[in-house]
Amino acid sequence: MKSLLLFVCLTVAAFAGDHWPDWRGTAGDGCSDAVSLPLTWSETENIKWKTIIHDKGWSTPVIWGDQIWLTTAKEDGHEFYALAVDYPSGKVMRDIKVFSCTDPQSINSLNSYATPSPVIEEGRVYVHYGTFGTACIDTRSGKVIWRWNELHCEHVQGPAASPFIFENLLILHLEGSDVQLIVALNKATGKMVWKAERPKEHYTDKPLYYKAYITPIIIRVNGKPQLISNGSKVCQAFDPYTGKEIWRVVYGGDSTISRPIAGDGMVYVNTGWEEESAELWAVKPDGVGDVTTTHVAWKVVEHIPIESSPVFVNHLIFTVDDRGTASCLNAKTGEVLWQQKLNGMFGASLLYAQGRIYFFDKKGKTTVVAAEKTYKPLAVNMLGDGFMASPAVKANSLILRSRTHLYRIEE
Repeated sequence: MKSLLLFVCLTVAAFAGDHWPDWRGTAGDGCSDAVSLPLTWSETENIKWKTIIHDKGWSTPVIWGDQIWLTTAKEDGHEFYALAVDYPSGKVMRDIKVFSCTDPQSINSLNSYATPSPVIEEGRVYVHYGTFGTACIDTRSGKVIWRWNELHCEHVQGPAASPFIFENLLILHLEGSDVQLIVALNKATGKMVWKAERPKEHYTDKPLYYKAYITPIIIRVNGKPQLISNGSKVCQAFDPYTGKEIWRVVYGGDSTISRPIAGDGMVYVNTGWEEESAELWAVKPDGVGDVTTTHVAWKVVEHIPIESSPVFVNHLIFTVDDRGTASCLNAKTGEVLWQQKLNGMFGASLLYAQGRIYFFDKKGKTTVVAAEKTYKPLAVNMLGDGFMASPAVKANSLILRSRTHLYRIEE
């Protein structure tokens, strides 16, 4: 098999350190090339600014130049907002009501109506609130260029899957108890280009188990792009230009949140929601059709994250499960090299930078360890509120969203 790599699908016009265009960074993998991020901080140390964010939202901030964009919504789901924050000062520069809803679906109390993260590129930011609507905003003027809400799903627990840019397409997942759809829009116009549905033959039990909250990635196999999308029941690879399926693996699990990663010629996918049944599968992506019995290289079945997305670094995979057990795996074999209890509940995805792994828990604690084959703790930091959003990076700053505030942390 020829080389596999995660494809950088967002056009970067300046140094990667100037932008954090996707909720997991430039390459969508949680890795940063920053070289001087802070190691330690607190409410009184290394805080450049701290800005309150109104209402409730778990979306991760995205960054282009000196603009930081994020979403929030009323706790009752009647109004949905997009905010632009000035990177140098922390001042809220734009506060745009994008959608209203008179009869919103109920959601899980642990979720928010603004959990999907935006995605940004030069001049435009795309915000998504699941079934409640998607919009494109001009980042210079704050004008809404287009809105789209033609297709809907019953999320059951609320929206969570984030939008994703591939070339001229904006790709969305609307996977609920009623329909399981992957949709590509023309990002310039908001018009639908293609729509794919999950294979119905695998969705024959309780509709409650059909929902998923995944954000896909793009890889290249033998020079051709594949959209890797793991829902409940199956992980599929699609041709991102057409929505046609290339291959699938079937695991039959409940809904998924943790985003796939790629490396060492494989993709690594989380198989489900239930802690006792969630697994991490390493899949060789050069097959066609159902490759469940032929292309799964290994499986790890204990301490697998449900919410948090892992990172791949130097042939190693770092993860943390929802109850706080951090793991380091050999990416080629799945061998567990170390495990460590971090004492906390985790949902935010991991960050790698300058030889460190950052773990963010739901009470505001960040544990920093060395990205090595043996466990080496480096620091433990605490802020006043917990993390539901994942971290973002610009230059030498960590941009962290707590439940109530946005922070710029810098030495």
